[in-house]
Amino acid sequence: MISADIQTVMPEIILAVYAMLALLVAVYTTKDAMAPLLTWVTSGLFVLLAFYIGAGEAVTTTAFDGMFNNDGFARFAKIVILISAASVLVMSQEYMQKRDLLRFEYPLLVALSVVGMMVMVSAGDLMALYMGLELQSLALYVVASLRRDSLKSTEAGLKYFVLGALSSGLLLYGASLTYGFAGTTLFSGIMAAASADFSLGLLFGVVFMLAGFAFKVSAAPFHMWTPDVYEGSPTPVTAFFATAPKVAAMGLFARVVHDAFGGIVAEWQQIVAFLAVASMFWGAVAAISQRDIKRLMAYSSIAHMGFALMGLAAGTVLGVQAMLIYMAIYVTMNVGTFAFILGMEKDGRPITDIESLKSYSKKQPLMSLVVLIMMFSLAGVPPMLGFFGKFYVLRAAYDAGLGWLAVAGVVASVIGAFYYLRIVYYVYFGEDTDGVDGTMSPVLWTAAVVTAAIVLLAWVPGINLFGIETIAQAAAETLVN
Repeated sequence: MISADIQTVMPEIILAVYAMLALLVAVYTTKDAMAPLLTWVTSGLFVLLAFYIGAGEAVTTTAFDGMFNNDGFARFAKIVILISAASVLVMSQEYMQKRDLLRFEYPLLVALSVVGMMVMVSAGDLMALYMGLELQSLALYVVASLRRDSLKSTEAGLKYFVLGALSSGLLLYGASLTYGFAGTTLFSGIMAAASADFSLGLLFGVVFMLAGFAFKVSAAPFHMWTPDVYEGSPTPVTAFFATAPKVAAMGLFARVVHDAFGGIVAEWQQIVAFLAVASMFWGAVAAISQRDIKRLMAYSSIAHMGFALMGLAAGTVLGVQAMLIYMAIYVTMNVGTFAFILGMEKDGRPITDIESLKSYSKKQPLMSLVVLIMMFSLAGVPPMLGFFGKFYVLRAAYDAGLGWLAVAGVVASVIGAFYYLRIVYYVYFGEDTDGVDGTMSPVLWTAAVVTAAIVLLAWVPGINLFGIETIAQAAAETLVN
């Protein structure tokens, strides 16, 4: 008989065992020749695990004396993480192979980082939290510098590692303070201690922990690693950074503030609100001067994390629901956008200069329409999917009495619309240039078109955001109680 604890963590065990066995098999057989097969098998396993988690019984269980939670919130986050990781792996296989970057370690490092992400969103204890966070981070440090002959890629990995170590130090210091004043590492125990006697030492613990989380979600002013790592990493790795790890970090953020500090919302609400405002405006303003599309997407991610944090700052069920909806929509938009970016090349060389997109519509009318849909959605233009994400977080902030934060979000959204619309302008009205080629691989073309269709049709009556609103509400209710 399998114990209840093992059954609860079965998806994580399956994925971890697969990664270790596949690593052994690849090392002792054909090594990099197995990389394409491992990429597809890993993607398939991600999808199967997502279905397994989604089809499971909708009950809340814990494992290892409360260290690991399996509730609706964790299941929602895990499904988004697994599907987005599978999508990026499938999109990246041809790109990496063509440029001799596809090593057998790549899909397995992604798999191990996904194990860490799944532990992060289910953590019920400070030790489980840190184990998941470091498993994710250590794998990501390596894939960031996967292009070993590139100075920029090596620099990206080193910067990410050094600043990641700094953020881990902040997080550990905050966790040690929290443990010292609460007398326990369990979130339930911290919640009871904080509600009974919220001391100054515990407040410092909260502040340091939130600073560590802010680094992981690349929220300003802890965003400094994001543009350089996005630009220097291989583009498929950048696509991965922009999707699954963001969902995991935001899920961990929500898990800690509600499960461990849910009784003192007023104390952390203003910190999260400050992070939201700083991220929205810094991302919106700094992106205006960018000419590299990967750096632009880095600042775009900073701004989008600000909007997600706006939902979290509400401190309510609606706020967490809005954050989950926003993250699912954000990941969908990024998968489609990076499918197009991966296809940007000239004579077989990848191109990331935004000005190379001038007059692109004359070569590829359909793909130009996809770019238009994605940029409008990222900007929050109705009736695109991105508009509904922003609508939910704005409503959550307003309903929680944070009207000033909602107004700031609207202003930041208007500023940010400029750099998205500039890309559309270049594509349709830029002067003729010998920019990117008009061809894309079938996998990337399909991913971009399907994602654009989802973004465009989600508002249609009868589709209703594909039911994500109801699922996110149920997930939020299991976390906020």
